[in-house]
Amino acid sequence: MMTPLDYDIIIVGGGIPGLTLACGLRGCGLRIAVLEAQSAIQVGDRPRAYALSPLSAKIFQAMGLWKQLAPAMTHFPKVVLADGHCSHQVVFRPVDLGEPAVYHCAEHRILQQALQGQIATDPQITCHYQAWVQTVVYGEMAATVTVATEQGQQSLTTALVVAADGRRSPLRQGAGIKTDGWDYWQSCITAVVTPMQDHQNIAYERFWPGGPFAILPLPHNCCQVVWVLPHAEAEAIAALPPEQFLGAMAQCYGDHSGSLRLLSQPLVFPARLMHSRRYYRPRLVLLGDAAHHCHPVGGQGLNLGIRDAATLAQLLLKAREQNQDLGHVRVLRRYGRRRHLENWFILLFTDVLNRVFSNNWWPMVIGRRWVLWLMKYWSPLRRVMLHLMTGLWGDRLFKFVVPEKIDPTEPKVLEVHEPNTPIDPAKTSRKIGQINN
Repeated sequence: MMTPLDYDIIIVGGGIPGLTLACGLRGCGLRIAVLEAQSAIQVGDRPRAYALSPLSAKIFQAMGLWKQLAPAMTHFPKVVLADGHCSHQVVFRPVDLGEPAVYHCAEHRILQQALQGQIATDPQITCHYQAWVQTVVYGEMAATVTVATEQGQQSLTTALVVAADGRRSPLRQGAGIKTDGWDYWQSCITAVVTPMQDHQNIAYERFWPGGPFAILPLPHNCCQVVWVLPHAEAEAIAALPPEQFLGAMAQCYGDHSGSLRLLSQPLVFPARLMHSRRYYRPRLVLLGDAAHHCHPVGGQGLNLGIRDAATLAQLLLKAREQNQDLGHVRVLRRYGRRRHLENWFILLFTDVLNRVFSNNWWPMVIGRRWVLWLMKYWSPLRRVMLHLMTGLWGDRLFKFVVPEKIDPTEPKVLEVHEPNTPIDPAKTSRKIGQINN
């Protein structure tokens, strides 16, 4: 048995939400361990790309990451929303948000590497890869985490355990936290293609009776396709030879970019909605997919996890300044209150959106196309919907304060203040991260 190592916070899960939390706490003096079961290469080598909302971009900017991330990402000047072959397409533009871009898109490895590099600058944060959590014992004053590594077992004591260990979270299950949710009748196909013509950084989400079909432009004229279909149909199409797969995809993709070339093996995973009934227990808090999982429509999942991490970082820093016990229910309850309601609302929104558009029931078709027509010609409704989808609605409602504009050349900080309290920067600002030039 090795000598026990003590930490203020142990984050179980070295994916993007867990590393975002660690990055948000960088430089504050807290002793933090990140435990990841996979190797550093494996956890960063996932063939995925994510649509990042402007709020997620602001969070990364405030943590000092945006200057590194921005050149490796695409920034959408337009997002086109349509219902099948309906002529009433809704086009979202930056002017609808007052932001430089409607959305941003980054590959998984780009985000992972940037976060890993930023964390490496803090000697108080240690990442343990190929570290498997065996048991967790939650005591009155501390939690003890038993970890197996290639060198043997360690017993680590900590004030707070953060479960960022995914949708099937063993930590959540071990703590007896129950969830609500259901499996959809759909599965999601993801693949990377390159069109013959320049994609011009324009993103598309088109709804078909089987499910939504999204095109996310990537650098070097590549596109991540997210295609939702009923289970059997998704499995059958993904198993087709490349030329036949592209032929089936082209019917949903459209001819606006010319012919397509497949760059990656199509992957299939089932769509599911899950929401934890609570986000915390004494000495334990849930983060990202361990707390919630939504339908892929609208690309909300990772953005919710990033907002979870930033909010938790804010509250933990505030608790530290006030010399409070980081793992006490009094501290963790604040996080649950701030995130549970917004996440529940977004999960409900994605569920309703998918059900309303994934059918051919004619009264529903008429109703949703009328709404699209209204959004197309009435900008207030279009702006409300876009603020909801990008997280800026939650920013205002839950007092989540971040920089107003994305300017990679200007240092920014995240702030937190209590609702209904005037903002006094000298008293209420909480430094999360600052760009180091």
